[in-house]
Amino acid sequence: MLKTPLKWGVFRLNKFLCVFLRHLKDLEMNSAANYLPIVLQILFAGGFVAIMILVSSLVGPNRKTSDKLENFASGIESHGDARSPMAIKYFLVAILFVLFDVEVIFFYPYAVNFKSLGWAGFFEVVLFVGFFLVGFVYIIKKGALKWED
Repeated sequence: MLKTPLKWGVFRLNKFLCVFLRHLKDLEMNSAANYLPIVLQILFAGGFVAIMILVSSLVGPNRKTSDKLENFASGIESHGDARSPMAIKYFLVAILFVLFDVEVIFFYPYAVNFKSLGWAGFFEVVLFVGFFLVGFVYIIKKGALKWED
């Protein structure tokens, strides 16, 4: 049986793929060559961003008027100093919100795996909630959430 050019090409491609896959198996899984596509993609993305910024600064309009050089604050006329003192209560409430919000995120793994954790997992979550409530009672006793002075 004579091999047609199409079958011959498929045969050679199949042989090439087998040799290539055998070569890939010989490579170590965590070699630096495995990170080459990621490095190339990062370089390409960074180069693309740099080129687009350069092109837009060269081609775009560059008219500096007094209106464009003024500070813009949501259409409100600016007045006073930007460094005026601010009450610490705003920052304290924000930090406490983030703290308790992050603690609540730790309930998600328990909710997903509560059947497999059993009673031991339940008591660990009760202990976690206990610590959570102790911290909450502490900040209330300290008056951290009171707005009026």
